Amino acid sequence: MSSKHFLSVADHSAEALLAMLDRAAELKRLLAKGERPQTLQGRTLAMYFEFPSLRTHVTFEAGMAQLGGHAIFLTSDHIGIGTRESAKDVALSLSRWVDVLVARTQSHALVEELAEVASIPVVNALTDLLHPCQAMADLMTIAERKPLREATVAYVGDGNNVANSLILAASVLGLGLRVATPASHRPTVHVLRRAEDLARASGARIEVGEDPAEAVRGVDFVYTDVWTSMGQESESDTRRAVFRPYQVNEALLAHAPDAWVMHDLPAHRGEEITDEVLDGPRSIVFDQAENRLHAQKAVLEAVLEVGG
Repeated sequence: MSSKHFLSVADHSAEALLAMLDRAAELKRLLAKGERPQTLQGRTLAMYFEFPSLRTHVTFEAGMAQLGGHAIFLTSDHIGIGTRESAKDVALSLSRWVDVLVARTQSHALVEELAEVASIPVVNALTDLLHPCQAMADLMTIAERKPLREATVAYVGDGNNVANSLILAASVLGLGLRVATPASHRPTVHVLRRAEDLARASGARIEVGEDPAEAVRGVDFVYTDVWTSMGQESESDTRRAVFRPYQVNEALLAHAPDAWVMHDLPAHRGEEITDEVLDGPRSIVFDQAENRLHAQKAVLEAVLEVGG
């Protein structure tokens, strides 16, 4: 897929990702001083969302406004891709009207189809396979505390889209990453294969296993996500039983006494993470949420080839 789009962190070089992260940090510093560079003045963003959203919706819309642009929010009810008209026709039409499309869809194939046809950049705001914008905010949050190549992260829980993007991000940029999931819920096989190829070039240290205590032992960051994602509600009872040993709680964190705790939100408090940990002094969860705003502004500038 063309690098004019942002569908996966694995589509971009380490240099390109680091440039975006540097710009995100700069935009954060500028906003703290009350400065809002108008790099997207006159630009329009279309946001197509098939799922409810707090962080992704607000941060993209606020980010466009802060940079001088405008955002239009569209849902599947508005457009009806696959029922009212085809993805191809939607992409071709939007390409005539707006400057960039952000899509949050169930199917990763749909985002790829939109990007294949669109003459404007397409940004993946979440699919069943990947969540690259979250990964950029995660990298930014880690880098605020430790140089990325020196950081070791443990991801504990479901091998879902968040885990897949974290694996790819670590493999491009050379992080140490240990992933602990039940054997029945490992990360996607082709993602792991792609990560192995990327890690050979970057020197990333990617380990995948089943033991959460071993995964978190001595790491700098412990990351988790919900056990039941949107669309999986019918599996919630089964998933709670399978994932119970993977809860991020004080007992697990005893194996990582110096680790920061991460979660992409929304959290199911008392399931994958306890209140004590989520609200505790080692939690940087809301820093991650804040950094979605700045990381995505940097992504938008990058795909539109504007900015500082």
